Amino acid sequence: MPNPDFLSVSPEVRAALSAKRPVVALESTIITHGMPYPHNLDTARRVEAVVAANGALPATIGVLGGRLVVGMNAEELAALAQDASALKASRKDLSACIAKKANAGTTVAATMAIADMTGIRVFATGGIGGVHRGGETSFDISADLIELSRTNVAVVCAGAKSILDIGRTLEFLETHGVPIFGFQCDDFPAFYARSSGFKLDHRFESGRDIANAVKLQGEIGPAGSLIVAPPPADKALPEAAIEAKIQIALQDAERDGVRGKAVTPYLLRRVVELSDGGSLEANMALIENNAALAARIAVALAAL
Repeated sequence: MPNPDFLSVSPEVRAALSAKRPVVALESTIITHGMPYPHNLDTARRVEAVVAANGALPATIGVLGGRLVVGMNAEELAALAQDASALKASRKDLSACIAKKANAGTTVAATMAIADMTGIRVFATGGIGGVHRGGETSFDISADLIELSRTNVAVVCAGAKSILDIGRTLEFLETHGVPIFGFQCDDFPAFYARSSGFKLDHRFESGRDIANAVKLQGEIGPAGSLIVAPPPADKALPEAAIEAKIQIALQDAERDGVRGKAVTPYLLRRVVELSDGGSLEANMALIENNAALAARIAVALAAL
């Protein structure tokens, strides 16, 4: 494991990795930009508890005072959750955040990069970024997709966020050689909704079977693996209903001149408002579901 001055790995995470025990990385933009306080802190704590309950060590990753922190403690989580000035850091922002000694939540791309640097091979998140609607002309494509194509980390999620162009996102992943493994599902999930209408090529029934595929992908490389699980049925939102709200949110974003990395948090907040909190409940439920699956995969991967 590298030991640069800007990398802080908790003693618990360092010990677990040294002993080859299962560890699951968790991102922190959900804390800084995904949910309002105190829902963000409550969710972060609950997700860590779910990982631990399923046999793995949770390692929340973020940037604090210009240091890449792997395995944030309770005080660090609370501080980041209440920092309204925290930045949103993708891979490209990490060096600037370190130089500025800033606090930041790490996106999927940044969390993957830091997890890979540390030696963590399984990562749980809510949904990945992707090709934005209109991306064929704006070229607004998330760095998450490029990171998945080059970094050997398995990402467990509920598909791509519903606010994105899922069809083009899947085409991009296919072009760049990223395998997608469906956990007990035949359709690619759409974050809040259990199906996007796009069929998957590969379905697996158990965490152990997925772990074996992840291990093989790591040996074949160079891409990581994308594991998708639909949100729990009792919390998922109907595809048509959530699409109508997304269309309103997109129009609002255009009216307000929202661009770049501000688009996703804006749209997520607006959909929460338009769904009377229903999307927030779905978001919290799917993240916990993904964390449980990621822990089971990490345990099986460690056994392999």
